[in-house]
Amino acid sequence: MGQILASLNLRGGNDLIVPEINFDIENARPSSEELGIYNQLHALLVQPNSNLLKILKEYKPASDEIRNAIATPNQENEDKAWNAILPTVDALREFYSYSSELERGIPMLLNVLCKDGGGTTKDLDRHPGLTRLFAEILDFVFEFDYLKIRNPTIQNDFSFYRRTLQRGRATEFTQTTPSSPEKEQRSQSDLRLAMNEDDLANRISLFIAYPTPMLKCVIDTTTKYVQSNQLSKCTSEWLASIWAVCYQTLNANYKKSSSSSVDTFCLKVMVVSIILYDHIDPSGAFAKNSPINVKSSLKTIQNVNQINRQEQSSTSNLICALRYNSKHLNDESTPKGIKNFVMAI
Repeated sequence: MGQILASLNLRGGNDLIVPEINFDIENARPSSEELGIYNQLHALLVQPNSNLLKILKEYKPASDEIRNAIATPNQENEDKAWNAILPTVDALREFYSYSSELERGIPMLLNVLCKDGGGTTKDLDRHPGLTRLFAEILDFVFEFDYLKIRNPTIQNDFSFYRRTLQRGRATEFTQTTPSSPEKEQRSQSDLRLAMNEDDLANRISLFIAYPTPMLKCVIDTTTKYVQSNQLSKCTSEWLASIWAVCYQTLNANYKKSSSSSVDTFCLKVMVVSIILYDHIDPSGAFAKNSPINVKSSLKTIQNVNQINRQEQSSTSNLICALRYNSKHLNDESTPKGIKNFVMAI
């Protein structure tokens, strides 16, 4: 990226002063009042994350085995391919199961953080633990989708699994006609299991078809919650507060020439909060009246990454996330300088 951003004239967009929000996102801990729901949601939405990322990092494509099974379709090659893809299938089951927990847990989280109305713009200290927990979810979502994009063969592996599953089911249940009530009952039970597995496989396939499946899950779940409860203003204000805290933390660290894991964390949370805001607020994050200063955020991404060596949070990856996941970037009201920079990556 070099000095591309510094050389651009990003005119337009808001130039609002970022509000001072005194919240330590790095060291926030749950208060006694929120400890119960915090522990519940932490176990549901945060505790599994390191293991899910580990599974995805250790993913091994079954491309060679699948290629051999297709080129030379004998029992040995097909068995090898089947055994090679089973770990991937198990992993995808876990990923999809976690996304279902997100769909269940995010409304519970937002019910506490946003539903009670006033004070959400600056008063993050009211729910410090849950605010930090929400940020940890956004951090995980960014990193998971980054790893998923880098492993496109995972979809090919699962497609082979689905084809084999369907072919095997058809063969299994058309070869013979049950000759006794016991065999008929067992056959019907096996058929129900196969149909359930096929239905789950279809849902998993739709889930991983998106380049950023976890982010899409968070966007869809949050949007549905906001629309159902008519909380667009309250939720968007709260997301703007998360953005402001991350922005301030990053710039404070940069001025002190400090580089730490908190920078990487805040970069990812800042970008995902902008994307979420852009989907929740009717005018989006790029509008002139938006409380989110996108221009300054882009400059911060570049400045911090001059000393940041984390590949996941590189300037290119962060800007690409904005480019491909924002809702209002291509609106006519979006300043050309910002749009041109984001689209040039």
